[in-house]
Amino acid sequence: MADLSGGTESVPVALWPPGEAPPAFQYSPDSVAGADGQIDPTEVTFPGCSCRSSSCLPPQCPCLRRGHSYSGPCLRLSAEDQPFSEPVFECNSLCSCGEGCQNRLVQRGLQLRLQVFRTLRKGWGVRALQPVPRGGFVCEYAGEVLAFPEAQRRARAQVPEEPNYIIAVREHLHDGRVMETFVDPTRVGNVGRFLNHSCEPNLFMVPVRVDSMVPRLALFAAADIAAGEELSYDYSGRSHNFPAASREHKPVEEENSLRKPCYCGSHSCASFLPWDSSLFSTPASSP
Repeated sequence: MADLSGGTESVPVALWPPGEAPPAFQYSPDSVAGADGQIDPTEVTFPGCSCRSSSCLPPQCPCLRRGHSYSGPCLRLSAEDQPFSEPVFECNSLCSCGEGCQNRLVQRGLQLRLQVFRTLRKGWGVRALQPVPRGGFVCEYAGEVLAFPEAQRRARAQVPEEPNYIIAVREHLHDGRVMETFVDPTRVGNVGRFLNHSCEPNLFMVPVRVDSMVPRLALFAAADIAAGEELSYDYSGRSHNFPAASREHKPVEEENSLRKPCYCGSHSCASFLPWDSSLFSTPASSP
């Protein structure tokens, strides 16, 4: 069976149906610096922990004091009534702990058997070929990491018929600041670029930091997922399947002509894919 990753993942990424493949792109398991050269996600700027144990434990490990951690191969999920996800800080390349440390998960890359398949109405999608437990790490959304000007330039250069892969992740800090991360897997990306949107998703995205403040955009299971089930997440950033949580404001009518329809088929479907007005141009007002 064909491997979409070309052997770059530790687990092959299957394709269906046989003999068909999505348009060509450069497969990369990890995010890379964008063509604008502004941000290098591979740069190591975090100091390492001095833990000598085979697996780090809170509160001794400074990496684990920065955010919540894992329980075995799964994310230790926050309270059910919390509609947003907190960041994770993994041990990194400068840490003294071993490769088997429980605080190293996303950095190990893809471990699940996934299949990119052609859907009826949504183009290509991704499904799990094995069961995934709630909180389990599924894959990363990897691509070119861009600064805002280049992300906006690319978004505005798109024509309506083109798929948009650029994702904007905004993290709201306690002091009111907002940290933005823009990832574009259009030209360089991984299996995550084929995940479809759903208004009732079974995945949610968490910023995971390993070597620097540039996060890896990791997708975890919001519920137990059966083998053969399509994988999806909410492009607007909702977490833990709360239909009312952070539901975007209804766009002005003239924006609807630029938005793409949503075909998720859920009971709470918003009819359109999420809209980010900061990246996409809007029609000029008439004088």
